[in-house]
Amino acid sequence: MSAALQIKDLRKEYRRGVPVLQGISLEIAPRGVTAIIGPSGTGKSTLIRCINRLVEPTSGSILFEGRDLTRLNARELRLARRQIGMVFQEYNLVERLTVMENLLTGRLGYVSAFNAWLRRYPPADIERAFALLDEVGLGGFARQRADSLSGGQRQRVGIARAIMQEPRLLLADEPTSSLDPKTSVEIMDLLRDAAARHGIPVLVNMHDVDLARRFADRIIGMSGGQVVFDGPPAQLSDDRLREIYGGEGWLQ
Repeated sequence: MSAALQIKDLRKEYRRGVPVLQGISLEIAPRGVTAIIGPSGTGKSTLIRCINRLVEPTSGSILFEGRDLTRLNARELRLARRQIGMVFQEYNLVERLTVMENLLTGRLGYVSAFNAWLRRYPPADIERAFALLDEVGLGGFARQRADSLSGGQRQRVGIARAIMQEPRLLLADEPTSSLDPKTSVEIMDLLRDAAARHGIPVLVNMHDVDLARRFADRIIGMSGGQVVFDGPPAQLSDDRLREIYGGEGWLQ
Protein backbone atom coordinates (compact mmCIF):
# COMPACT_ATOMS: atom_id res chain seq x y z
CA MET A 1 0.00 0.00 0.00
CA SER A 2 1.23 3.49 -0.79
CA ALA A 3 2.07 5.81 2.07
CA ALA A 4 -0.62 8.13 3.43
CA LEU A 5 2.04 10.76 4.14
CA GLN A 6 5.61 11.26 2.96
CA ILE A 7 7.89 13.67 4.79
CA LYS A 8 11.17 14.43 3.05
CA ASP A 9 14.14 16.29 4.57
CA LEU A 10 11.90 18.45 6.76
CA ARG A 11 13.66 21.23 8.63
CA LYS A 12 12.35 23.87 10.98
CA GLU A 13 14.25 26.79 12.46
CA TYR A 14 12.56 29.23 14.82
CA ARG A 15 15.89 31.08 14.97
CA ARG A 16 18.22 31.18 12.00
CA GLY A 17 20.91 28.54 12.26
CA VAL A 18 19.26 26.76 15.21
CA PRO A 19 17.23 23.88 13.75
CA VAL A 20 14.50 22.24 15.81
CA LEU A 21 13.93 19.63 13.09
CA GLN A 22 17.05 18.45 11.29
CA GLY A 23 16.07 16.86 8.02
CA ILE A 24 13.26 14.52 9.07
CA SER A 25 12.25 11.92 6.45
CA LEU A 26 9.37 9.55 7.17
CA GLU A 27 6.60 7.64 5.48
CA ILE A 28 3.34 7.04 7.35
CA ALA A 29 1.33 3.96 6.41
CA PRO A 30 -2.33 4.35 5.40
CA ARG A 31 -3.54 2.51 8.51
CA GLY A 32 -2.61 2.01 12.14
CA VAL A 33 -1.26 4.12 15.00
CA THR A 34 2.20 5.67 14.87
CA ALA A 35 3.52 7.19 18.10
CA ILE A 36 6.28 9.80 18.25
CA ILE A 37 8.22 9.80 21.53
CA GLY A 38 11.23 11.70 22.80
CA PRO A 39 12.36 14.21 25.42
CA SER A 40 10.80 17.64 25.75
CA GLY A 41 12.14 20.15 23.25
CA THR A 42 13.20 17.59 20.67
CA GLY A 43 10.66 18.74 18.07
CA LYS A 44 7.79 16.26 18.42
CA SER A 45 5.03 18.88 18.52
CA THR A 46 6.79 20.94 15.88
CA LEU A 47 6.80 17.93 13.56
CA ILE A 48 3.08 17.28 14.08
CA ARG A 49 2.21 20.94 13.56
CA CYS A 50 4.37 21.30 10.46
CA ILE A 51 2.29 18.60 8.76
CA ASN A 52 -0.85 20.76 8.67
CA ARG A 53 1.17 23.97 8.65
CA LEU A 54 0.09 25.27 12.01
CA VAL A 55 3.86 25.76 12.07
CA GLU A 56 5.51 26.75 8.80
CA PRO A 57 8.43 24.47 7.83
CA THR A 58 11.73 26.09 6.93
CA SER A 59 12.43 23.62 4.13
CA GLY A 60 11.60 20.13 2.91
CA SER A 61 8.40 18.60 1.58
CA ILE A 62 5.26 16.99 3.03
CA LEU A 63 3.41 14.92 0.44
CA PHE A 64 -0.25 14.19 1.20
CA GLU A 65 -2.89 13.07 -1.25
CA GLY A 66 -0.35 13.59 -4.05
CA ARG A 67 0.36 17.22 -3.18
CA ASP A 68 3.16 18.96 -1.34
CA LEU A 69 1.48 20.71 1.60
CA THR A 70 4.41 23.09 1.97
CA ARG A 71 3.67 24.63 -1.44
CA LEU A 72 -0.09 25.17 -1.15
CA ASN A 73 -1.57 28.66 -1.13
CA ALA A 74 -4.07 29.69 1.55
CA ARG A 75 -7.16 28.43 -0.30
CA GLU A 76 -5.53 25.14 -1.28
CA LEU A 77 -4.35 24.63 2.30
CA ARG A 78 -7.88 25.15 3.66
CA LEU A 79 -9.13 22.42 1.34
CA ALA A 80 -6.28 20.07 2.27
CA ARG A 81 -6.91 20.60 5.99
CA ARG A 82 -10.41 19.20 5.57
CA GLN A 83 -8.69 15.83 5.11
CA ILE A 84 -6.43 16.17 8.16
CA GLY A 85 -8.10 15.86 11.55
CA MET A 86 -6.37 17.29 14.63
CA VAL A 87 -6.72 16.40 18.30
CA PHE A 88 -5.12 18.97 20.62
CA GLN A 89 -3.50 18.72 24.03
CA GLU A 90 -5.75 21.49 25.41
CA TYR A 91 -8.86 20.27 23.57
CA ASN A 92 -9.51 23.56 21.65
CA LEU A 93 -13.27 23.39 22.18
CA VAL A 94 -15.56 26.42 22.06
CA GLU A 95 -16.44 26.51 25.73
CA ARG A 96 -19.78 28.33 25.43
CA LEU A 97 -21.11 25.94 22.78
CA THR A 98 -22.78 22.60 23.41
CA VAL A 99 -21.10 19.28 22.76
CA MET A 100 -23.19 18.85 19.59
CA GLU A 101 -22.31 22.33 18.32
CA ASN A 102 -18.63 21.63 18.91
CA LEU A 103 -18.88 18.39 16.95
CA LEU A 104 -20.55 20.13 14.04
CA THR A 105 -17.66 22.59 13.77
CA GLY A 106 -15.85 19.61 12.27
CA ARG A 107 -17.99 20.20 9.18
CA LEU A 108 -17.16 23.90 8.78
CA GLY A 109 -15.02 23.15 5.75
CA TYR A 110 -18.01 21.61 3.99
CA VAL A 111 -20.83 24.12 4.58
CA SER A 112 -21.14 27.76 3.56
CA ALA A 113 -20.09 30.45 6.04
CA PHE A 114 -23.70 31.71 6.12
CA ASN A 115 -25.15 28.31 7.00
CA ALA A 116 -22.42 27.75 9.56
CA TRP A 117 -23.23 31.12 11.17
CA LEU A 118 -26.89 30.12 11.36
CA ARG A 119 -25.84 26.65 12.53
CA ARG A 120 -27.62 25.01 9.64
CA TYR A 121 -26.09 21.65 8.95
CA PRO A 122 -27.40 18.85 6.70
CA PRO A 123 -29.45 16.18 8.51
CA ALA A 124 -26.82 13.60 7.56
CA ASP A 125 -24.17 15.59 9.47
CA ILE A 126 -26.36 15.77 12.56
CA GLU A 127 -27.11 12.06 12.37
CA ARG A 128 -23.40 11.30 12.05
CA ALA A 129 -22.60 13.55 15.02
CA PHE A 130 -25.03 11.63 17.24
CA ALA A 131 -23.49 8.36 16.09
CA LEU A 132 -19.99 9.61 16.89
CA LEU A 133 -21.08 10.74 20.35
CA ASP A 134 -22.25 7.19 20.99
CA GLU A 135 -18.96 5.90 19.62
CA VAL A 136 -16.87 7.96 22.06
CA GLY A 137 -19.15 7.23 25.02
CA LEU A 138 -20.93 10.59 25.23
CA GLY A 139 -24.33 9.65 23.85
CA GLY A 140 -26.23 11.58 26.54
CA PHE A 141 -24.09 14.74 26.42
CA ALA A 142 -25.17 16.37 23.15
CA ARG A 143 -26.82 19.41 24.78
CA GLN A 144 -24.30 19.98 27.56
CA ARG A 145 -21.98 22.97 27.31
CA ALA A 146 -18.35 22.16 26.72
CA ASP A 147 -17.27 24.08 29.82
CA SER A 148 -19.23 21.65 32.02
CA LEU A 149 -17.18 18.61 30.94
CA SER A 150 -14.22 16.92 32.57
CA GLY A 151 -10.87 16.82 30.80
CA GLY A 152 -11.40 13.29 29.58
CA GLN A 153 -14.87 14.11 28.28
CA ARG A 154 -13.51 17.18 26.46
CA GLN A 155 -10.87 15.06 24.76
CA ARG A 156 -13.54 12.59 23.69
CA VAL A 157 -15.39 15.50 22.07
CA GLY A 158 -12.15 16.56 20.41
CA ILE A 159 -11.68 13.10 18.92
CA ALA A 160 -15.28 12.95 17.69
CA ARG A 161 -14.97 16.43 16.18
CA ALA A 162 -11.83 15.41 14.29
CA ILE A 163 -13.55 12.31 12.93
CA MET A 164 -16.54 14.46 11.87
CA GLN A 165 -14.24 15.89 9.20
CA GLU A 166 -14.02 12.44 7.60
CA PRO A 167 -10.24 12.85 7.52
CA ARG A 168 -7.72 10.78 5.60
CA LEU A 169 -5.16 11.40 8.36
CA LEU A 170 -5.59 12.07 12.08
CA LEU A 171 -2.94 13.99 14.05
CA ALA A 172 -2.90 14.05 17.85
CA ASP A 173 -0.60 16.43 19.70
CA GLU A 174 -0.01 15.10 23.23
CA PRO A 175 -3.68 14.13 23.67
CA THR A 176 -3.16 12.53 27.11
CA SER A 177 -0.67 14.89 28.78
CA SER A 178 -3.36 16.67 30.84
CA LEU A 179 -5.19 13.50 31.85
CA ASP A 180 -4.92 10.96 34.68
CA PRO A 181 -3.54 7.48 33.90
CA LYS A 182 -6.93 5.74 33.64
CA THR A 183 -8.38 8.39 31.34
CA SER A 184 -5.19 8.40 29.27
CA VAL A 185 -5.64 4.70 28.56
CA GLU A 186 -9.27 5.29 27.58
CA ILE A 187 -8.31 8.10 25.17
CA MET A 188 -5.58 6.05 23.52
CA ASP A 189 -8.03 3.16 23.21
CA LEU A 190 -10.44 5.51 21.42
CA LEU A 191 -7.74 6.70 19.04
CA ARG A 192 -6.72 3.14 18.23
CA ASP A 193 -10.35 2.16 17.68
CA ALA A 194 -10.89 5.21 15.46
CA ALA A 195 -7.91 4.19 13.32
CA ALA A 196 -9.35 0.70 12.86
CA ARG A 197 -13.04 1.55 12.60
CA HIS A 198 -12.67 4.42 10.15
CA GLY A 199 -9.63 3.12 8.30
CA ILE A 200 -7.45 6.18 8.90
CA PRO A 201 -3.83 6.44 10.04
CA VAL A 202 -3.24 8.15 13.39
CA LEU A 203 0.01 9.98 14.12
CA VAL A 204 0.29 10.83 17.82
CA ASN A 205 2.98 12.74 19.71
CA MET A 206 3.26 11.57 23.33
CA HIS A 207 5.50 11.43 26.41
CA ASP A 208 4.25 8.19 27.96
CA VAL A 209 6.45 5.37 26.66
CA ASP A 210 4.28 2.66 28.22
CA LEU A 211 1.19 4.00 26.44
CA ALA A 212 3.10 4.14 23.17
CA ARG A 213 4.20 0.54 23.57
CA ARG A 214 0.68 -0.57 24.44
CA PHE A 215 -1.29 1.19 21.70
CA ALA A 216 1.03 1.99 18.79
CA ASP A 217 1.78 -0.25 15.83
CA ARG A 218 4.96 1.72 15.18
CA ILE A 219 7.09 3.98 17.37
CA ILE A 220 9.29 6.81 16.14
CA GLY A 221 11.87 7.98 18.67
CA MET A 222 13.27 11.51 18.31
CA SER A 223 16.26 13.11 19.95
CA GLY A 224 17.83 16.44 19.13
CA GLY A 225 15.45 17.07 16.26
CA GLN A 226 16.33 13.81 14.52
CA VAL A 227 14.81 10.34 14.22
CA VAL A 228 16.98 7.90 16.16
CA PHE A 229 14.53 4.97 16.36
CA ASP A 230 11.82 3.75 13.99
CA GLY A 231 10.26 0.37 14.50
CA PRO A 232 7.62 -1.78 16.23
CA PRO A 233 7.14 -1.52 20.02
CA ALA A 234 8.81 -4.91 20.57
CA GLN A 235 12.11 -3.49 19.32
CA LEU A 236 12.08 -0.52 21.72
CA SER A 237 14.70 -1.90 24.10
CA ASP A 238 16.24 -0.14 27.09
CA ASP A 239 19.32 0.57 24.98
CA ARG A 240 17.17 2.33 22.38
CA LEU A 241 15.39 4.29 25.11
CA ARG A 242 18.76 5.46 26.44
CA GLU A 243 19.62 6.59 22.92
CA ILE A 244 16.35 8.55 22.73
CA TYR A 245 16.24 10.04 26.23
CA GLY A 246 19.79 9.74 27.54
CA GLY A 247 20.81 8.62 31.01
CA GLU A 248 19.77 5.54 32.91
CA GLY A 249 18.37 6.50 36.32
CA TRP A 250 14.83 6.96 35.04
CA LEU A 251 14.68 3.41 33.66
CA GLN A 252 13.07 0.86 36.00
